[in-house]
Amino acid sequence: MKLYIVRHGETDWNKSRRIQGQVDIPLNEFGKSLARKTAKGLQNVRFDYCISSPLCRARETARLILEGRDVPILEDDRIMEMAFGDYEGKSLEKSRCELPDEFQKFFTDPENFVPANGGESFADLKKRTGEFLGDLIHKKEFEQCNILIATHGAALAGMLNNIKHLSLKEYWGQGVHKNCAVTEVQVTGNDMKILSENVVYYDDEVEDWDAQVR
Repeated sequence: MKLYIVRHGETDWNKSRRIQGQVDIPLNEFGKSLARKTAKGLQNVRFDYCISSPLCRARETARLILEGRDVPILEDDRIMEMAFGDYEGKSLEKSRCELPDEFQKFFTDPENFVPANGGESFADLKKRTGEFLGDLIHKKEFEQCNILIATHGAALAGMLNNIKHLSLKEYWGQGVHKNCAVTEVQVTGNDMKILSENVVYYDDEVEDWDAQVR
């Protein structure tokens, strides 16, 4: 089994540095363009299945990458973005930040990050993304398949944290992946090996997600 894990394309909330979480924000035109360029970069990969977060920005990214192919797109709530509760919709941009100072632990100290009312902890997110991967790699029908997985920044980092067997303290690894960046994972039995990480198939300038908020 081979997994191609992709973060969704850009949305207007990404661009304005607002916390999306589980608010269902669609791709903007630039985000759609990134997905189409990613489709071209992956045109020689045979996909057998796709599993997407049910949020429209991930589903639309998957649909654009697979446009013209007859590939089933399944949905799984466990790869939805982290729930931020009362923080959702708030601005993270330094010049107009609407969040308390302790929110910086989201980036610098995930182990001790305290979620807002209705939000998830990093431990919660690591658990559900880990359960998703554990179920997926044991599905006999997927053993010889190439699977596209369309998800979100923090959820994707949770999957990689599980794959790399890292601690919560090391949750972010290489950081938040760029929009439409692809990570390739080879699965052999219970073993998951990252072949490439955070690869983009476009030349557009996409600023790092947290560049204007720290």
